Amino acid sequence: MNIAAKILIAEDEELMRERLCGLLQSMWPEAQIVKQAENGNEAWDGFLEYEPDVVFLDIRMPGLSGMDVAKKIGKAAHLVFITAYDQYALDAFETGAIDYLLKPVQADRLELTITRLQDKLREKQSPAGLELTQLLQHLQKAVPETTKPPTERLKWLKASVGKQIKLIAIEDVLFFQSDTKYTRIVLADYEALVRTPLKDLLVGLDPDLFWQIHRATVVNVKAIAAAERLDAERMQVILKNHPEKLLVSRNFTYLFRE
Repeated sequence: MNIAAKILIAEDEELMRERLCGLLQSMWPEAQIVKQAENGNEAWDGFLEYEPDVVFLDIRMPGLSGMDVAKKIGKAAHLVFITAYDQYALDAFETGAIDYLLKPVQADRLELTITRLQDKLREKQSPAGLELTQLLQHLQKAVPETTKPPTERLKWLKASVGKQIKLIAIEDVLFFQSDTKYTRIVLADYEALVRTPLKDLLVGLDPDLFWQIHRATVVNVKAIAAAERLDAERMQVILKNHPEKLLVSRNFTYLFRE
């Protein structure tokens, strides 16, 4: 019996994206394609919004690459890479922990991928963790990427608090949270609002210090006292210096399972 799943497809070539969608709909009718993304930025936004079980990622896309998005997703979903590269790159997939599709996608190869995914979902296997890290390291050597300037980390933010303009040190922030047109910045003894969207702030934050735990929330790891389970799929974070508890969405609970 086939198993239901939510699927996100990220592929910048329209014809390739349409072909993959059509094949998936005919070969895996129980699955729901919740988002079709044309670039890496759309893919990440869609992942946060729809929390898919399976993500098909083109390795090379405008904006964030498939490898960039994979790093962000981590163990939160089962990944399938779409690639046009030669055997040297494909050697990285030899463990079988993460699957791949070679362009142009062939129906018989996709059928094998679907079977593997359904088996993993049926058996409730966790998505690859360590294997993904090793794979991405190999792919970065095998697949040429456009050179990107290094991301400059945020150190300070200016924010209005009453009649004052506060200069906030990033390391003092307990958490960031989307609030309609603003981003809420919460510190131990006060909070402020800035007009910069959370996804734009996230680019300048150190990912080792600030964890995204929900599509609307990014928390300072040093501010976390504990994480507690609410039910089988949900958790919440308890902070050291603040009474507010932060919801962890299903796709980010893996951060607290190590």
